[in-house]
Amino acid sequence: MTSLPSPKPYLIAIICCCFFMCAKAQRPVYIDHTMGEYIFTYGEINWLEDRSGTIGFEEIRSRDAAGTFRINTDYYPKNFNPHSVYWFKVQVTFSDSIPGNQRLFEFYDQTIEELTVYLPDVHGVYTELHSGAGNAFKNRLYRHKNFEFLIPDMSKGTYVYYVRIKSLNEINFIMVYRSIERFINYALVEYITYGLFYGMILVFCLYNLLMLLATRLSHYLYYVLYIVSVGVYEMSTDGIAFQFIWPDMPGLNEYMYGISLYCMSIFALVFARTLLRVKRQSPLLYNLINWTIVIRTLYFLVCLFARKEWFIYKFLDFIPLFVAFLSGFVIWCKGFKPARFFVLGNAILFIGAIVKLITVLGFVKGLSGVVGHYSMVIGFVMEMVLLSFSIGDQVRLFRKEKKQAQDDAFYHMQHNLKLQASVNQQLEEQVAARTRQLESQSREIHEQAQEIARMNKLLEKDNAELKTNIEKITDARIKSAELTFEEFSQKYPDQEKCYSFLADLKWNKGFTCRKCGYANYSTGRKPFSRRCNKCAYEESPMHDTIFENNRIPINKAFYIVYLVFTTKGNISSYQIAEKTDMRQGTCWAYASRVKTLLDMESGASKKSKKGSWTDLIMKT
Repeated sequence: MTSLPSPKPYLIAIICCCFFMCAKAQRPVYIDHTMGEYIFTYGEINWLEDRSGTIGFEEIRSRDAAGTFRINTDYYPKNFNPHSVYWFKVQVTFSDSIPGNQRLFEFYDQTIEELTVYLPDVHGVYTELHSGAGNAFKNRLYRHKNFEFLIPDMSKGTYVYYVRIKSLNEINFIMVYRSIERFINYALVEYITYGLFYGMILVFCLYNLLMLLATRLSHYLYYVLYIVSVGVYEMSTDGIAFQFIWPDMPGLNEYMYGISLYCMSIFALVFARTLLRVKRQSPLLYNLINWTIVIRTLYFLVCLFARKEWFIYKFLDFIPLFVAFLSGFVIWCKGFKPARFFVLGNAILFIGAIVKLITVLGFVKGLSGVVGHYSMVIGFVMEMVLLSFSIGDQVRLFRKEKKQAQDDAFYHMQHNLKLQASVNQQLEEQVAARTRQLESQSREIHEQAQEIARMNKLLEKDNAELKTNIEKITDARIKSAELTFEEFSQKYPDQEKCYSFLADLKWNKGFTCRKCGYANYSTGRKPFSRRCNKCAYEESPMHDTIFENNRIPINKAFYIVYLVFTTKGNISSYQIAEKTDMRQGTCWAYASRVKTLLDMESGASKKSKKGSWTDLIMKT
């Protein structure tokens, strides 16, 4: 028996290399003319990371020929490093010839900033086409939220398509082959779905704004701001906002989803804090919510002004939403019934987020995959409905508490009225008894009062006579001898007495208006002044007297005139200052003015001379 020759070593190496290359070879996708849609997944996509972002298309083809592209092992490949450029490659085998402009490639993720597709023709010549959220919306092939590229005429055979992607956001590379008919049908259904969703948001906003105007309850405002933030976030992530709100400002695409996500988290916490009455129900949770708001705001400011690429960490917003859910659950356990719908709505939203995550990871396919793709939208809709129920529950509780408070107030008011009636009756009895007692005493007091009144009349008569005598004596002393300031002040003690004296002296013959000559007057605004009833001219008792524009106390001015008159001007300003306790300069100036009037008085004829110091008052 002859033995088989042993295989040559180089043959074994060739066989192993061929097996290895076959194992790593990219799996082509077979497409015929009847296929309306196909989604590329798993090993149907190869990828290459360009960390420098400078590799050109020809070098990429060279590296592809060298086998440097890596096979995708996930359901959808991702750009794990947002700072790098990623190249993707798919290999398609057409079983039939395909006419041009009847088929297209579509890319789902609307946050891709730069998207370049290299499409080969039947001769293998590549055409470079550009799109992405960094370009103006009007530059797209179709006015659609996704990115579409028409496939040129293709004959039967195998073709390789390259895609270059640059995005600061972490994206799923979802590439879909579609016929034009399938694309139109899918786009119409999708836009109808979005219209229903955003229409519900608009209806909820208008309804709750009306409730805000009717009830003035702040949680309606926070709820409206929350669902508006949800709407803007969804519009930013699905591309609707770029299409309809800011189509000419692609730069907003890098910020708006992060801004709306921040607003959604903050208003969710503020709404929970207000609706659930967290401050009263649980101070610990109240502080937790406040600190969460502060920390999330600081992180948002860092992202906005320094690190916009940190906006991609969307999972961090599960923390504030979980804090809101935890607050609702704890307060519900404490017996606050409106929290039940709040907890249920947030639970459904969390379930929708988990389903969306599972769908993105590729664990759900087919019809279930469509439901999973829109699970967050469904979760938001259910949450809006349940949060509205929670607000209604809270309003019913508020009305119940208000009615209970009104009933308690009415009960206490009736109780107080009864107590007041009882107390009033007791007081009336006591007053009646006391009145009878006082009536018996009042007769005695009345008799005593009559006697006292008779004695008072006698005393008043004696006092009047005594006062008259004192005034006569004082006037006599004033005219006959020099008085001290204390003695003089007994006659003219204060400003009111001096003004009264001046008024009597000035209008002793009756009032006559200086402007119109009218004789009737009324009391003026200043003390003892008189106002004409015809022209309303008001005249002070000091006007046109020696005391006009007086700047020293009026009673001291009286005394200075008295001293100068009684001494016939032979008194020094130092003596006057000592007697009146004023500055010597002030006394000298005032005494000089009086002496001038006194000299004028002395120079007059003896027939016109007056014998009293008061004669100088009207000399101005």
